[in-house]
Amino acid sequence: MLERFGSRQFISILVILVGALLLTGCTENSATFMSPQGAVAAAQKAHLIRVTAITMIAVLPVLILVPWMLWRYRYKNTKARYTPDWEFSGPLDFAMWGVPMVIIVVLSVQLWSATRALDPYRPIDPTEGELRVHVIGLAWKWLFVYPDLGIATVGEVAFPANKPVVFEMTSDSVMQSFAIGALAGQIYVMPGMTTALHVEADQPGTFVGKNMQFSGAGFAEQNFKVITMSPVDFDAWVAQVRKEGRVLDAASYAVLAEPSTKAQAQTALAVPRRPGGVIYFNSIPTALLSSVRGRYTSGKPVDAIQQPGSPTYQKRGTP
Repeated sequence: MLERFGSRQFISILVILVGALLLTGCTENSATFMSPQGAVAAAQKAHLIRVTAITMIAVLPVLILVPWMLWRYRYKNTKARYTPDWEFSGPLDFAMWGVPMVIIVVLSVQLWSATRALDPYRPIDPTEGELRVHVIGLAWKWLFVYPDLGIATVGEVAFPANKPVVFEMTSDSVMQSFAIGALAGQIYVMPGMTTALHVEADQPGTFVGKNMQFSGAGFAEQNFKVITMSPVDFDAWVAQVRKEGRVLDAASYAVLAEPSTKAQAQTALAVPRRPGGVIYFNSIPTALLSSVRGRYTSGKPVDAIQQPGSPTYQKRGTP
């Protein structure tokens, strides 16, 4: 069948296939770093493009030449020249070994520099004050605590645009993966540890954050709304949380720690059923993040009955 195709038809089919492959990742209103809404995501996109372009120097000839050689030197093609005594070509050998070696060196330098530049623990602007947000990963929901404002939320996090924000995170359940693709990518969140992620939005907008690590039956529901707004609107949002929220104490935290979706937590806490399962708290315990993390780093084993997410967990509140 291949002998029926000419070179033009073969190239046309190859172009169509490559184009279809490239378009598979394009979606309307994409919430990934490929549609960056912040400096960190923009840097990640630029790094991916650079690395892809460098890699294609070696990959693209292979993708083109291998199908071409299969077609050109097929069994029934009598026009192809047969050279059984061909043994060595200096330029070809240099291209096969030298070019990949150069690419490896260049990619290594790119990786080293990008790792330093995109360090999630590095402040975006050390000279400018940051808004602190403590994040606690629970079973199928995220708890966002604003220690300097005395409020907390579930299912929604807001902050001013053009202001650096630092997320300090831990988990009171299994290992999870915190991701806001349009702003800053992904970072793992683990019990007994604190990880950090610095972000800054270029302009007001609404984005989606997710848990990218499978964590059980309610995993698909563990997303949250990210709202970036003007400083005036942010102050109004904080006032709304303080007005409409309830107290986050040991009893309410124990309910949140139960394996449940945001909507189920709303029902259990008897709070207003806001869209997206959002819950507001207008009062928070002191040093909640340190308390949750410290329970796993005290040097003593944590019984399964005291571990949120375990089948034998009982409501007990924050120690």
